[in-house]
Amino acid sequence: MTGRLVFVLVLATATAGRSQTATEPRVIHVAAERFAFTPSEITVDEGSIVELRLTSDDTDHGFRVYGLGDPSVVIPKRGRGDVRVTIEAKEAGSYRFECSHVCGAGHGFMRGTIRVKPRGQQ
Repeated sequence: MTGRLVFVLVLATATAGRSQTATEPRVIHVAAERFAFTPSEITVDEGSIVELRLTSDDTDHGFRVYGLGDPSVVIPKRGRGDVRVTIEAKEAGSYRFECSHVCGAGHGFMRGTIRVKPRGQQ
């Protein structure tokens, strides 16, 4: 993989009632539960900025995207809020993500892919 993403943990919360502008990221909700991420495949455009809002529907899970210097966050168990991660898709390519916090017998199956489409590709 030769592409590159920029991964930033966002600590600020959104303001209710605020509309999205061109400079604000596209928001994608990702749920972690019983050894799967939903969605497990995310497609974004090269050059875009995306905010992943990660929640858990059961226990604590982790989230790590490879190719980004190995950043990792913990998604708190059900009912304890979300974790927001901003990704700037600087280069086209495929980036694997996985659960980085041991969560049970099927932990090794918690994987997914972020696909960054080249500019101009439909």
